[in-house]
Amino acid sequence: MYTMVLSISHRITGVLLSLGSILLTYWLFAVALGPEAYATAQGLLSSGFAKLVWAGLVVSFCYHLANGLRHLAWDCGWGFEKRQARASGWGVVAVTVVLSLAALAASLHFLGAGA
Repeated sequence: MYTMVLSISHRITGVLLSLGSILLTYWLFAVALGPEAYATAQGLLSSGFAKLVWAGLVVSFCYHLANGLRHLAWDCGWGFEKRQARASGWGVVAVTVVLSLAALAASLHFLGAGA
């Protein structure tokens, strides 16, 4: 059951990251189009909702990365025993929490809490 939940979550976060790339593309186009377009994009992307989306994308990235490493270990033939699979699943969750908190804290620090 837990491996199924982790697998489905991996797929969902992959889709979310793909959708998030649309926001990145929008921001890059705004940068390329000049100061007015950039100011408009910054205004839109600094809203409360956009910050919530950013946090979700950060968590999605951290989870997808951690679970992707787990899948790479499986591709090498490691961690298929039930006990190992359960431990690595909990490891993915723990790494996701730690990486997400660190990345979001760094975001607040570098971008400013009010940005």
